[in-house]
Amino acid sequence: MNTRPPAPDPDTADPADSSGPAVPSGPAVPAELAVPAGPGAARPATGDGPDGSRPPAPADSPEPPEPPDEIVRAARMAPDHWISTVDPGWRGEGVPPDHAVAGRWRSDSDGEIVEWEDNDAYLPSPEVLGWPEPTDPVDEALQRAVTGYGPPEDVALALAGAEVAVLTLPDGSPVTATGSDGTPVVPVFTSSRYLNMVGALAFDHLAAADLLPRLPEGHRLYVNPSSPAGAVLETGPLAQMMDSAAASRPRPESSQEAGAQSGTA
Repeated sequence: MNTRPPAPDPDTADPADSSGPAVPSGPAVPAELAVPAGPGAARPATGDGPDGSRPPAPADSPEPPEPPDEIVRAARMAPDHWISTVDPGWRGEGVPPDHAVAGRWRSDSDGEIVEWEDNDAYLPSPEVLGWPEPTDPVDEALQRAVTGYGPPEDVALALAGAEVAVLTLPDGSPVTATGSDGTPVVPVFTSSRYLNMVGALAFDHLAAADLLPRLPEGHRLYVNPSSPAGAVLETGPLAQMMDSAAASRPRPESSQEAGAQSGTA
């Protein structure tokens, strides 16, 4: 077990308290482990509004936001067209899904931009949200899943081969916490970046697959609660997905099997 000196901050949670600290709840994941999409529709930042976004234009003033240079060039080559802006976090091919399109500009017959149209279904990617670079495969899978740019199955796949840091009580059992919505959780951390944010508390490193059976009944796994992509995962479906991921991995060949194969060649 790893320990660190007590934190000087009196507000830091006491690991000896079995009820655990109250932590903000991350995105609640339903039984099928479908990680919900992240924040709602975003708008191009122009600095005109109080939050850096462009306020709605009056009906009689349809002036669009300032288009980037590449859109201006595209409009000159494609007059009388709608030109969509695709989120840089979308990595697919072909026509992008609706949630990956921020909006579109319309060019007139002279190739000039004359109109901007928002896409209310747009979901900004981690790149657009300005989130830090992922620290590890689990963090990357979470960032993409909670924003709608990756499948939730990738989170289970990454956790299946990952070690996590879990805060521990003096008897070695996991520290539990209560989310702001009352959900009982066990916080775990996939990197020192997120672990260090919660203060100097006792912790241990465990394989995520070994931790799940040790969770108190009725508790969910709260992965990286101190990260922007922290998410609460249902343990039952998560365990099933992790087992399936582990079973699908190639089994290492033993030296006896290798010898037997060479002898029959």
